[in-house]
Amino acid sequence: IEHKLILRRILMAEQFLLAIDAGTGSVRAVLFDIDGNQTGCVQREWEHREDPRYPGSMDFDWIHNWQLACECIHGVIAETGISPEQILAISTTCMREGIVLYDKDGNEIWACANVDARSDDEVGKLIQMDPQMEKEIYAKSGQTYALGALPRLLWVKEKMPEVYEKVSVIGMFNDWLIKKLTGVEAIEPSNGSTTGIFDLKSRSWDASITRKCGLKDDIFPPVMECGSVIAKVNEKGASDTGLAVGTPVVVGGGDCQLGTIGVGATSPNQAAVFGGSFWQYEFNTDNGATDPQCRVRVNCHAVPGVWQYEALAFKPGLVMRWYRDGFCQSEKEIAKQTGEDVYDIMNREAEKIPAGCYGMMCTFSDVMNFINWKHAAPTFTNFELIPEKFNRYTFYRAILENTALLVKGHMDLVKEATGNMPSEVIFAGGASKSPLWSQILADVLGMPVRVPVVKEATALGAAILAGYGVGLYSSIEEGAKRTVKWDRSFMPDMENHKIYTEMYQTWRKVYDAQLALVNEGLTKPMWVAPGL
Repeated sequence: IEHKLILRRILMAEQFLLAIDAGTGSVRAVLFDIDGNQTGCVQREWEHREDPRYPGSMDFDWIHNWQLACECIHGVIAETGISPEQILAISTTCMREGIVLYDKDGNEIWACANVDARSDDEVGKLIQMDPQMEKEIYAKSGQTYALGALPRLLWVKEKMPEVYEKVSVIGMFNDWLIKKLTGVEAIEPSNGSTTGIFDLKSRSWDASITRKCGLKDDIFPPVMECGSVIAKVNEKGASDTGLAVGTPVVVGGGDCQLGTIGVGATSPNQAAVFGGSFWQYEFNTDNGATDPQCRVRVNCHAVPGVWQYEALAFKPGLVMRWYRDGFCQSEKEIAKQTGEDVYDIMNREAEKIPAGCYGMMCTFSDVMNFINWKHAAPTFTNFELIPEKFNRYTFYRAILENTALLVKGHMDLVKEATGNMPSEVIFAGGASKSPLWSQILADVLGMPVRVPVVKEATALGAAILAGYGVGLYSSIEEGAKRTVKWDRSFMPDMENHKIYTEMYQTWRKVYDAQLALVNEGLTKPMWVAPGL
């Protein structure tokens, strides 16, 4: 009956879905119509300040950041001129791994962002406590110490015991937003599983994991599946945000999982690549089995009954920004004069360089090894002193190829673990705006690459869950089919694919050699996981 009433309201007036997205660098409120068209977006940047007492720390300011979130919601309502009553439902998404700790009265008492790296000592202590425990936890949870909550909780226990004593509940940022709107606290599997305290198969907390680590085992809120209506906006939430009291709030999920929904990858054996500052390869499976060698992350998908193998690459987008700012000043000046994107100018020249860059390659980001995760020192190698061939555009293209090669490595890694491989890949995120990068990816993988119209798909995924939760869409898959629209497809050049297939084997050996230099202490890694 409630669903029929909602659908009747749609016929009477235009209705909208609101996504609140708490990212690493900003928070935003994004409004969509029921067909997935973005009608408004207001964003506020935020900072996670380092506590000078604790190097690597990134504290989350829940008071100021909630104010920023409220500004976004007020702003998008004002920007679009809609009535708050026209918002059919709300859902939330966020950076994963960031955690919030609450006391028994539900007040926030400690929080850190996903980029927090203060717990090196605690990773070492956990390994010393039981060298096999990390592998045992991975087998059940799909997580290692590299990104999970266990070292951070141990850090709070040892460095802030007065705070730890008061800890009653642990949560993530997407459910923190819901709590601020509704007063109700619950966690969901997609982001909850990134803590390393979830049993993947049951999609719920496993208190035995914290007991093994000498941590509290009674701080876990209820679990609700993604797409469930958790509560409605209460009076305090409405007063803070300008939303209407009684607006349904739907359980959302982690940013990558919702991004995968937002590009239409909702079923097992579908795959997506998200290219930004970090690159993720997401492969959907129908079970929560993990990799026996602990090389790749496994999470719950935001679609009930679906899980994801996730292979992460650190810093490809940041490498591109470094190269642009360090070596392409003339292109930046041309872009300033013409209004073009500087990357478009660089891409036009890099297209003239043949596949394989005349044998030159580079080592920046590497194929993931979750249990022993580090990158080699940044290196360009195998170039000659021939400026007609080896110029800044050759080096630029080599970076594009490096990133595509590691995606192939991630795809092979997941195939080894699951026995499955997709027939095509969906490519989204900022990098997918580059036709050259998209074509190189298709050529390296030897399969079609499809690019959606909405490149930043996380908020759309949250909107799809919101619509599904209130009965607008019969399933999450149906919601994605209705709202996801396609920009273009890139078919592989099979001659280039042959070149890249041979190049890949050489690149892996070169990367191993560069990583050996790091392990010998001769060079400095581009990135290394805490505690290694």
